[in-house]
Amino acid sequence: MVEGSMTQGAGQGPVVRTATLRDFRVPPYAQVPVQSQGQQQPHAQQSTESDHPGSAVPEGEAPDGYTPTARDLPVITRGGPGDTVQVQVDPDEAPAPEGLGPLYVVGDVHGYLDELLAALSEQGLIDTEGQWAAGNARLWFLGDFTDRGPDGIGVIDLVMRLSAEAAAAGGYCKALMGNHELLLLGARRFGDTPVNSGAGTATFQAAWLLNGGQKTDMDRLQDVHLQWMARLDAIELEDGHLLMHSDTTAYLEYGDSIEAVNDTVRETLTRNDADECWDLFRKFTKRFAFRDEGGPQAVRELLSAYGGGRVVHGHSPIPYLLGEVGTEDGEDGARPVVEGPHVYADGLAIAMDGGVTMAGKLLVVELPLHNSTDPGQAI
Repeated sequence: MVEGSMTQGAGQGPVVRTATLRDFRVPPYAQVPVQSQGQQQPHAQQSTESDHPGSAVPEGEAPDGYTPTARDLPVITRGGPGDTVQVQVDPDEAPAPEGLGPLYVVGDVHGYLDELLAALSEQGLIDTEGQWAAGNARLWFLGDFTDRGPDGIGVIDLVMRLSAEAAAAGGYCKALMGNHELLLLGARRFGDTPVNSGAGTATFQAAWLLNGGQKTDMDRLQDVHLQWMARLDAIELEDGHLLMHSDTTAYLEYGDSIEAVNDTVRETLTRNDADECWDLFRKFTKRFAFRDEGGPQAVRELLSAYGGGRVVHGHSPIPYLLGEVGTEDGEDGARPVVEGPHVYADGLAIAMDGGVTMAGKLLVVELPLHNSTDPGQAI
């Protein structure tokens, strides 16, 4: 499915040069041959209405509560100078801890290593060598490193390396568990082992392929990657921002504190039970809990349980949240108008998935947002 720096609206911000791997000296373990334009990715599926994880269960019925994530959504095609509105929002943010620098968050990457390097460079977080250059800054990835894009393992390798470099410089680079990490772990651990999906029998392998699983990623997946993914936290609190991958209240089912949720998720993965892992994956795939009329209350439930003044999440592409659809490939010169995060649910939620897999933007943004958008709009 679906997305560095904040701009002041379409046509008002600086032009950002699109960097490629040639602009950075990436270590050999983070490199992979780049496919030519139009060359189909191994095991990638053609987009059809039935190409989603629900297709992996009998009679095409999706598991209860399961939200399809295959190929994500069509891009929005509306245009015009009046589509984005800038207003000031007063979020409830805490100051940075003493001795630590600014806080940055990264939306869903989905294997788009070139775009990630360009976005990190634009924010000054890495140098022209691809090394950490932000001193004591803090960088959080919101999950979904693999699938759909060409180099998910390269993305994981980069994040792991930056974590070490940032720590050495007095800052840190950390990551959260996304539903695609759970999916890749399940595909490697359980393969075609049947699981009880809630609507019949499914398999992690089938769901992984239907959700953009790349053979090149599976071939290059090593124990160090599996161990790293299995230890990721599911939810964290930074400067009054409650960071999570999915826009769902399902986290509340795993504990009444941040520590309890993270412990429960890790313990579930440690038990290595296929059905338990599938249920965890299914719940982390839910979305849109904050989007509609009851959205603000859903956010408040999470904030009441875990603390913070705002939720910051990835998972659901901003074009989905805006309810605007168009052609997936952006034909006729159309392009997404999403240029930055989407603030909604009465200003209590910030969406960070700009839709990179939909020809959108991979977002790397500093928090707090100094020029937030009016709830219901996108930067």
